Amino acid sequence: MAPRKIIIDTDPGQDDAVAILLALASPEDLTLLGITAVAGNVPLPLTAKNARIVCELAGRPDTRVFAGCDSPLERELITAEHVHGKTGLDGPPMDDPTMLLQEQHGVDFIIETLRTEESGTVTLCPIGPMTNIATAFQRAPDVVERVQEIVLMGGAYFEVGNITPSAEFNIYVDPEAAKIVFGSGVRITMMPLDVTHKALTTKPRVDAFRAMGTKVGDMVAAWTDFFERFDMEKYGSEGAPLHDPCTIAYLIKPELFQGRHINVEIETESELTLGMTVADWWRVTDRPANATFMKDIDAEGFYALLADRLARL
Repeated sequence: MAPRKIIIDTDPGQDDAVAILLALASPEDLTLLGITAVAGNVPLPLTAKNARIVCELAGRPDTRVFAGCDSPLERELITAEHVHGKTGLDGPPMDDPTMLLQEQHGVDFIIETLRTEESGTVTLCPIGPMTNIATAFQRAPDVVERVQEIVLMGGAYFEVGNITPSAEFNIYVDPEAAKIVFGSGVRITMMPLDVTHKALTTKPRVDAFRAMGTKVGDMVAAWTDFFERFDMEKYGSEGAPLHDPCTIAYLIKPELFQGRHINVEIETESELTLGMTVADWWRVTDRPANATFMKDIDAEGFYALLADRLARL
């Protein structure tokens, strides 16, 4: 089977960085057509910079990185330096990237790619706020039906929220964008907190990265050392969730995940529950299913895949 063509839409973020590394380490499974940066964990200039840092770390400066939208569709930008640090990739010191940012806007790249690649062969992987994807769908409605699938990290139901009591960060930053995407009719697979909170960076798992004895292994271990402190204190857990690589792992080994095809709606009006992903897990409404909501993960298999693939870089 030919490698699956993907675009990663991202706001790196240490866990976004690991997702990019996993994709770049898996050419037999995935062809990364490009990376589009969006404002989210940190502002756009930093997310566009961080994406290039990660590509150079992987030894792939040929990867095309595009800057996309610098603010949500209708709201002021909310960022997450309290988790990821002021650069978004705090932890070990890193050199500025030497590879150039592409001149084309990220949204235009998404639209052009979906129009030029064979219909139904490009998967979009948003692992930050979905501003770029929603903007592309608004500007060019003809591309929507050309998307093979959207595999995203965002939302929650049983785990509720991590930025508010009821909302997960990626959805909360731009709920209007998420509403457009979930209402698009595109096939959607979502990795909510319900899955990612079962994929914790325990000490043995982080030690396995460090034991690789490579720059990539050392960097991933150092990144997880940095950001896991926040989650361990917040949740009282033995490690931190490694959210975003779940999307790429699903594309490589979907059997690691289990979920249900259900209806998921995005709350955009309530002050109390803004950005909530209202998941009809028990199918108590007659609203049509629009997303496969993943709930369980083989965490050992997930980390084995990460260790195996990242060791290649």
